[in-house]
Parts: sequence; C-alpha cells; structure tokens
Amino acid sequence: MQFLRSLIFTSFFLLFTFCYAIFFVIASLFLPWRARFVLARLWANVLLGALRILCGLGFRVEGREHLPATGACIALVKHSSAWETFAQAAILPPQVWVLKRELTWIPVIGWGVRFLHCIAINRSAGGAAVRRLIEQGRQRLADGQWIVVFPEGTRMPPGETRRYGVGGAAVAADTGVPVVPVAHNAGYFWPRRGLLKKPGCIRVVIGPPIATRGRDPRDINEEAQRFIEAHSGLSEQRSDR
Repeated sequence: MQFLRSLIFTSFFLLFTFCYAIFFVIASLFLPWRARFVLARLWANVLLGALRILCGLGFRVEGREHLPATGACIALVKHSSAWETFAQAAILPPQVWVLKRELTWIPVIGWGVRFLHCIAINRSAGGAAVRRLIEQGRQRLADGQWIVVFPEGTRMPPGETRRYGVGGAAVAADTGVPVVPVAHNAGYFWPRRGLLKKPGCIRVVIGPPIATRGRDPRDINEEAQRFIEAHSGLSEQRSDR
C-alpha cells in the first residue's frame, strides 16, 4: 500500500510541477521577483501537503529562531534526497538557488528557474564557476535574496557525506554575510534512489549563523559541515503534520 501511495505522489509531483511551471512562466512575465517567489513557495507547500496526505510523511523545523530577522544570508543545506530541493522554498526566507546549468535547459521548468534568478553554474569549469558564483552572488545578496547552496553537490546516502564544495563559503567570505547551516534527515524517508517514501517525520535543524568576515572559505565549510553532519543522522519519528 505504501508503494502505491508513493507512486501516486510521484505521478502528482511530476504532473503538477509541469503544469504549474507553465502557469508560473506566464505569470512571471508580469510579476516582480518577490511575487514570483511567493508562487514558488506556494508550489512547494502544495507538494509538502500532498506528501503528508498521500504518503504520511510530514516534517518539523527546529531552530527557526536562528534565522536572522534582517539581511540576506547564505544557507548551506544537506543534500540527501529530492525533498529538500522544494522544501527549502517553504522553510527558508525568499531565496535563489545555486544549481547546475543543465537544469535551465529543461523546457518550461528551466524557464521558470531563470525567472527565479537562480545561479546556474558549469560544474566542470572549476575556478571559473566559483568566480561566476561570487560575482552573481554579490548581486543577489545586494538585492536582499538569500542564496541556498547544496555544498555536497549531489545527493548523498544517509550517514554519508563528501568534501563540501567551496562555492557558497567563498561567496560568504567575499561578502561577509553569515552562513546558516541546515541539517535534515530526509534521506531516511525519501531515498535518493527508489520510489518508496516512508511515513514519518522529517526533522530539519537550522543552526546558528556562522560568522564569515575575514575567514578562509575552507574554515567556514568545516564549521558548517561539522554542524550539518552532526545533526543529519536523526532518528525517525511519526508526525501528523
């Protein structure tokens, strides 16, 4: 039965996202960026609601008090499933996402990504990609937009990690804005491979902002990684959310 529920949700996820992307692209022609993000947040909340209803998978957030009340920040987010790729829009302040440029080539959906001012990078470009990220990151932060980065670069199985990419930390060191580490255990419920979504409660833990001014990006990454990995192996709990 849970497999069937997961299949229904996955079908809804794909169909709703494609149809909503058409609406979003048309609406974005007439809306400023913040209004576009409101629509993106609505999309995320609909998916989160459908996931709870169809699969019995909810979430709860700890540490919201650590989100600065003013000023844009850079969020470094654990990457272990597809869940956080949309949930971040509902959990964190208005934001842009750092993503691989290939995603912008997807018809309709890629157009929507562009309208959200996301920062698309060529991962194979090495240092040039980091420089591009810093340049565009400065502008997004100056516009009051948070930047969300998955520093691992790819989805990692629960309990595993890899060396964090330097891009997000480099932007933080260059601009002096705080880094907010975000841990979660979504990978236990929504594996990176496989269709089944387990019922339960995803726990998201937002850490205290990390000071970055005058620091080496590698030191910033190490501090963020210690927090994220220490809080991502959290036990499963059921939830009615």
